[in-house]
Amino acid sequence: MSTVSKTTEHGTVGDSLPENSSATVSAPPTTFRDTLRMLTVLFKMRIVVLLLMAATGGAFMAAEGWPGGSTLALVWIAGGMAAAGSSSFNQYLERHKDDKMGRTMKKRPLVNGEIPNPKWVPWVSALLILLPVAITFTFNKPLSFFLALGAFIYVFIYTIWLKPRTLLNIVIGGAAGSAAVLSGSAAAGYWNSPGALILALILFLWTPFHFWSLAIMYRDDYAKADVPMLPVHTTPKQAAWWTMSHTAPTCLFGLLLAVFPFLGLAYLIPMLLISADLFWRNVKLIKDPSKENARGLFMSSNYYLTVLMLAIYISSVLPSPF
Repeated sequence: MSTVSKTTEHGTVGDSLPENSSATVSAPPTTFRDTLRMLTVLFKMRIVVLLLMAATGGAFMAAEGWPGGSTLALVWIAGGMAAAGSSSFNQYLERHKDDKMGRTMKKRPLVNGEIPNPKWVPWVSALLILLPVAITFTFNKPLSFFLALGAFIYVFIYTIWLKPRTLLNIVIGGAAGSAAVLSGSAAAGYWNSPGALILALILFLWTPFHFWSLAIMYRDDYAKADVPMLPVHTTPKQAAWWTMSHTAPTCLFGLLLAVFPFLGLAYLIPMLLISADLFWRNVKLIKDPSKENARGLFMSSNYYLTVLMLAIYISSVLPSPF
């Protein structure tokens, strides 16, 4: 793809911007605050925090209670580095598609000119992934494996292979979230604990309807960028039913975790409430597949994951009433 440069008052920027770019060109950040904001977007820190919450949940499930401060530090440092590296790699590989989407063209620094020369991004991304994988391999091979697996699924399986080719790309891509859960349980010394495996399944089921609800909201953007997300190639109502095919089992398995004695009622009650809200919002989307209802389901999916993890953390450390 041919490229052009765009000139601002700060000089020439945007060596990687495509010729037909419609992005709003910004200058590179000049203050610490702006640099921090730019890096937060580049490394997709919101997604990184969600993945770290999932990994922490895996550690709590494996430990059946408080996993220890050193374990959590390991989860957040190693997992955070690998997730940030994978996210920036994803953004680097998709920068030309991001340029065509209104949701991303103004915000992402590889598109809007805040990073005028992106050549360093894949090298930093690779370092952020390989460093924690290599270090943890010396003392916790299962953790190293799941860190590497999550990055491999997100960068190679999802971003490079599946996303440009199939409507069901995010179904398999959701396994990256499952790998995050199992990295947490591996850090706690019991990667295949039954509770952690069920939580990994919940993340696998949760990811598609979370992203499909977003894709319903931005259906035109994905179509313009030629990204074959499922809602682009189905009717909105069909897409709403597809989301339900993942929402319903997510709610079911989320409630199933209450059978573990170290969780119990302190876990079950908030999960009943958030599961009912999530299910009802998907029903509303089926009845009226509007962008407003898609936004409601998307927000509820975020609340669901937050409540799920907080319920695990809190209930697993509370003394059992029995």
